[in-house]
Amino acid sequence: MGDDSKDPIDHARTTRQHAGETMKNGANAPALIIMALGVMAMVFGLAAFATGATTAGSIGATIAIAAYLVGGVWLFAAHRRVRVQEIRWAAEHPQAEAQPPTS
Repeated sequence: MGDDSKDPIDHARTTRQHAGETMKNGANAPALIIMALGVMAMVFGLAAFATGATTAGSIGATIAIAAYLVGGVWLFAAHRRVRVQEIRWAAEHPQAEAQPPTS
């Protein structure tokens, strides 16, 4: 029973602007997975440093930093896209109450 609408904001069930954005906007899923991989790479890197394997630790830390950057940029871009659609929706529905932006 997935939501097949193109609008990532759930206007019908909430008055909060970004409530459910993560659940309704599937574009966030790859970024969240990438960031989870970054966490695992950081754990690997810290474990490698703790055991004295500095090369493996450096590789793990580098992968973690790259994953955090890629995932963060992806989430930022997805949120900006949602914000633009939210502004467009408010312009197309002047009768609806539009809250001031919170993000």
